[in-house]
Amino acid sequence: MSKHENSLTTEQHDHRVRQAELISSYLLRIGVLVSFVVILFGTVVSFTHHTNYRHSHEQLQTLVSDKAEFPRTLTDIWQGLGAFQGRAIISLGLLILIATPVMRVGISIFTFGYEHDPIFVLISSVVLLMLLLSFLLGKVE
Repeated sequence: MSKHENSLTTEQHDHRVRQAELISSYLLRIGVLVSFVVILFGTVVSFTHHTNYRHSHEQLQTLVSDKAEFPRTLTDIWQGLGAFQGRAIISLGLLILIATPVMRVGISIFTFGYEHDPIFVLISSVVLLMLLLSFLLGKVE
């Protein structure tokens, strides 16, 4: 134990751990909720701009098929958002959903630092680095 850990009472340490857990919990809940709202909004925009999706089974199939054209890069999403395209809004919601646990790992680095737990700071840092590298080195097909 470090000198600082010795100065913390068990109650103080438990309180710090609880605060860290609450921060992580709130982050995950908010991220999922925001993602849901954005995806729902994008779906409404898609069906508002393309009313034929509601009336034509063939048109709806073009939206839900695996060959449907959705923005796949950040540039495409940004341009689609500028044009107020429902598919781009949905893609943004999915990015938020993907980013939520990644942000949770990032927050964990700080919360483990706050708890004075250097081993878990190191482990969380390595996990975050691996996640970020997988995003940078991965490719969309």
